[in-house]
Amino acid sequence: MSRESVCVSVVGGGLAGSEAAWQCAERGVRVRLHEMRPLRPTAAHRSSRLAELVCSNSFKSLDVGNAHGLLKAELRVLGSLILGVADRHRVPAGAALAVDRDRFAAEVTERVESHPLIEIVREEVASIPKNGLVIVATGPLSSEALARDIARFTGERNLAFYDAISPIVDGGSIDWSIAFRASRYGKGDGADYVNCPFDREQYESFREALLAAETAELHDFDRKLLFEGCLPAEELARRGVDTLRFGPMKPVGLVDPSTGRRPWAVAQLRQDNVAATHWSMVGFQNRLKWGEQKRIFRMIPGLGAAEFVKLGMMHRNTYINAPRVVLPTFQSRERPDLFFAGQLSGVEGYTESTASGLISGLGAVSLASGQPPPVFPRETALGALQHYVSHADPDDYQPTNFAFGLLPPLENPPRGKRERKKAMSERAQSALQSYLSCCPLHGPAGRRAVST
Repeated sequence: MSRESVCVSVVGGGLAGSEAAWQCAERGVRVRLHEMRPLRPTAAHRSSRLAELVCSNSFKSLDVGNAHGLLKAELRVLGSLILGVADRHRVPAGAALAVDRDRFAAEVTERVESHPLIEIVREEVASIPKNGLVIVATGPLSSEALARDIARFTGERNLAFYDAISPIVDGGSIDWSIAFRASRYGKGDGADYVNCPFDREQYESFREALLAAETAELHDFDRKLLFEGCLPAEELARRGVDTLRFGPMKPVGLVDPSTGRRPWAVAQLRQDNVAATHWSMVGFQNRLKWGEQKRIFRMIPGLGAAEFVKLGMMHRNTYINAPRVVLPTFQSRERPDLFFAGQLSGVEGYTESTASGLISGLGAVSLASGQPPPVFPRETALGALQHYVSHADPDDYQPTNFAFGLLPPLENPPRGKRERKKAMSERAQSALQSYLSCCPLHGPAGRRAVST
């Protein structure tokens, strides 16, 4: 079997599906990419573009001494489409990679649509394709029909947890006599975020309003599970007086220029588009009724007359019990020519979803070339993620972001926490380069020159 004679079916045009399709096509393997939008919309998407970001516009840290930054560095080495496009549409966000979500999705769509080896089919796929190489990357918003078929195939009851989206504020409605521009500890350009400062009384009144607010009914979920990494603001308020103040509303590293002191708490807004007309409320995902959101979030100092481009909402995230279903390669344990990718596969986060798509794409190319799919060294971020999804406890499984805790311990670790992370990052990057020198198909050298 030659690469040229194979056509990989990729189901889902999100971050993972777009990345998987691109990796296959760039290595000379034809792809048929199925995306049900706009024929079948979802509760969270607003457009028919590929790789649309429906939650935050942030891919998190760029610092390679940070877990998220290390994973990004590895993806760049491997020629990630998603990371390359994200870099070109970056907006100020301190030490994080945040993007203009419209321009980002537009370029991913254009790049994928124009690739000569990728055919995009706009239709709903109601069941897992039975023949050939298949990558299922339908994400957390898989259609009901496909979710049922996945549950049937895996032999597991379909799993779901609630995920939430933060509101977006029109920049022209922010009161700049109260709000101020700054990044914690001056990171990035030093003024990448809008900060709305609270005194103690304002914070306590705001928390009480969250506790008393009416929440939206969630009729379409069969299991009421909240993902710990993305809890609604009202749930955080419920967990204690200072939970919000020590979480998304922490004031550390900030000084209010009007008082010269650190605020009691602060609500931050992150730039959401290049024009700086839209600002996303950081950490304020919620499941409040829309009228309650407007009333309560206008209690935030500086947002008294806020106009909301988009209000927060909850949606279902569907995922498989990965340790029981997939190998480290993201292949099905029962069907080797079937891969699962993205949040559906049991990872959490934009960068992690991209990574699973890239790994699955490389895996499909490997099978088409008569070679084994990649299993990256455990010392790398990619390898640690592969190990987690295939070896975690299946009886209590939750999707996870990549963290340094997933890496094997250092033999002779430095004493300081920062030094240990730096040493782990350096070890990971060295291990990846060694692996690619032995497995060139999986690295940049494996990409074929395809005119676009």
